[in-house]
Amino acid sequence: MTTYLLAGGGTAGHVNPLLAVADALTEREPDAEVYVLGTKEGLEARLVPERGYELLTIAKLPFPRRITRQAVGFGPRFAAAVRSIQSMIAEHGIDVVVGFGGYAAAPAYLAARRAGIPIVVHEANAKPGLANRLGARLTPFVGVAFHGTRLRNSRFVGMPLRREIERLDRDAARKAGRELFGLADDRPTLLVTGGSLGARRVNETIFAARQTLVDAGYQVLHIAGDKSELSDPGTEHYHLQSYCDQMDLALAVADFAVSRAGAATVSELSALGIPAAYIPYPVGNGEQRYNAADAVNAGGAVIVLDARFTPEWIEKSLVPLLIDRMRVQDMAVQSRLMGTLEGSSRMIDLISEALVRR
Repeated sequence: MTTYLLAGGGTAGHVNPLLAVADALTEREPDAEVYVLGTKEGLEARLVPERGYELLTIAKLPFPRRITRQAVGFGPRFAAAVRSIQSMIAEHGIDVVVGFGGYAAAPAYLAARRAGIPIVVHEANAKPGLANRLGARLTPFVGVAFHGTRLRNSRFVGMPLRREIERLDRDAARKAGRELFGLADDRPTLLVTGGSLGARRVNETIFAARQTLVDAGYQVLHIAGDKSELSDPGTEHYHLQSYCDQMDLALAVADFAVSRAGAATVSELSALGIPAAYIPYPVGNGEQRYNAADAVNAGGAVIVLDARFTPEWIEKSLVPLLIDRMRVQDMAVQSRLMGTLEGSSRMIDLISEALVRR
């Protein structure tokens, strides 16, 4: 029996691939012991216990970006976290640490190094974070979700995805999806999703251009997010949803997507061969632009800056693309070549390799 410590969390971008790997591990190895290391403040504090895994916690330790009073005390607090994780490793008989980035990952990598057990890293974003840049210096077992990720010792494994996405038969699920969302059988579907965070530009532009898109022969499934203030205007073939708890069916009906470029979203669309127009979130360190790069460079997607995503851009740039069915079909093929539905199994293979070579 192998005992695993999966370290990471804070945001869905770290927690979701971690849980996908945890589920795949326990499915492949039913007697495995899986522990998750995170913080009490992160999303993992709710999601990990809900999924049935034991959560071990450390204090939240953001890396200092500049010299402040708090930064002076970072070193001792970080060292204490490493010692605490070393004790957890010994207490639970951990055989391998698998890190996914976030606050818990960096001290976990150092604790594993001191304990003499294998380290495996997964980087979900095309632009690596600080924790995983550290982890990649400590191990040759580094998996990345995007081909263009520049990280020491990395190899492409793809994104560990939710089971319902990995096992989605789009052809079989399309009919159920159309019935669920009230979609017509004789029109291609444009799926629009931005989520509640930072999606106002996406939502307002699509809403304003809805008739243009319908007149181009499409039907629009617009998932605006639960914080959106838009209300359904009753436009024929325009379907506004504030929230969708069956995204697998939304993806099953999509012939083209308009979306932010979060790592999970790009990975899901690419893995399923859904061409897309990406509007990177304009705040942060620009990682969303990098996330979209593989698909864009392969010809499976287009990218437009947030400030340029307007009804005029839709009319002059997006609509001509959408009505060029041959180009859309080719984009679907190229998108599929950049993604994979095997991210979880490839990560498990990488972990197994690390265990064999320890």
